[in-house]
Amino acid sequence: HLATSLPLPSERDHLRPRIDLIVFMIDIKSKHSLKNVETSLAYVDASFFLGKVCFLVTGVGRVNACSIEMNVVCKLGETYCSPVLFCELELEGIRASTAQRLLRMLQICAGHIPGVSALSFSLLMRNSNAD
Repeated sequence: HLATSLPLPSERDHLRPRIDLIVFMIDIKSKHSLKNVETSLAYVDASFFLGKVCFLVTGVGRVNACSIEMNVVCKLGETYCSPVLFCELELEGIRASTAQRLLRMLQICAGHIPGVSALSFSLLMRNSNAD
């Protein structure tokens, strides 16, 4: 399910499935994109930041067209204790591998991978990003 911003409309709450993972997409070429994510973060329950939120930064292949500093996005990940994934959606191979990573994260967050919790996976992701 996709939403352009939060909060989600309440009139369909009873039909909405459980939310296992929230992926905030940030277009590195759009300051509006970052502002929208920052505004939406206020509507996320604090418990989701324990492994069920990640930031997906798109457009990183065009560094000269960036409107957002990379360190601002990395700081966002640190502030919310959430992993940051960087990708270039225009390259098919990177798009496919990013989709596979997100699907694996979703499987973990939904509890479909025995022995791995969303929190432990998030800590592993953060530790590997620090290397």
